Amino acid sequence: MSRRTKLDPGFVVECLESIYGPPGIVMLRDPMDELISCILSQHTSDKNSFPAFDRLKAAFPTWESVVAAGPEGIHESIRQAGLANQKSKSICACLAAIHDRVGAYNIDLLRTSGLLEARTWLEGLPGVGPKTASIVLCFSFGMGAIPVDTHVFRVGWRLGFYPKSLGEAKAHDALLTLVPGNLAFRFHVALIQHGRELCKAPKPRCAPCPLQGVCSYYALETLRLECQGASRP
Repeated sequence: MSRRTKLDPGFVVECLESIYGPPGIVMLRDPMDELISCILSQHTSDKNSFPAFDRLKAAFPTWESVVAAGPEGIHESIRQAGLANQKSKSICACLAAIHDRVGAYNIDLLRTSGLLEARTWLEGLPGVGPKTASIVLCFSFGMGAIPVDTHVFRVGWRLGFYPKSLGEAKAHDALLTLVPGNLAFRFHVALIQHGRELCKAPKPRCAPCPLQGVCSYYALETLRLECQGASRP
């Protein structure tokens, strides 16, 4: 495959969807549910955080009841998600901050905000960083935010969208300037799939990858091996 002169997000998505298929239809989730679920998912897997969220909702059906119970009261319900001491405090503080700002446990006001304004608003809440904010905006409001997890970040820097030294937090801003909003969700899903299947850490499976022609990592690795008199497997 000949190397393209420009790394085009649309081309990347088309190539990856040709092997993984397009993303399925995802129903937009209640914003408050998504926000609290995201806080629970930090530094753990979905298989731990999802059941913890379900137990939290079963034990405390309203956000008012969560706040009334306080961190110590909800601790046991979310224990499976890990870091329960920290997360219980973050959840209660986040809910209190929302109520202080809005007068209710509701963030629907963000529907009429611009993406950057909405993300800044969310990042001002306790326990909320750019990844959590972007997940809420993407999966609850349908905005063109791209949540950058470990897979998206790794595939992104290997392809050459940004340097590895940029870090996951700042990669959110870099991708906002590079990926059209109407492509954000597909881009996010495609890079996650690719990171799980081929572009793995620590060693990617480059041979079957359809993006060799636009991948900075592949080009540099090929050059390195050529200089060493070796060849790619």
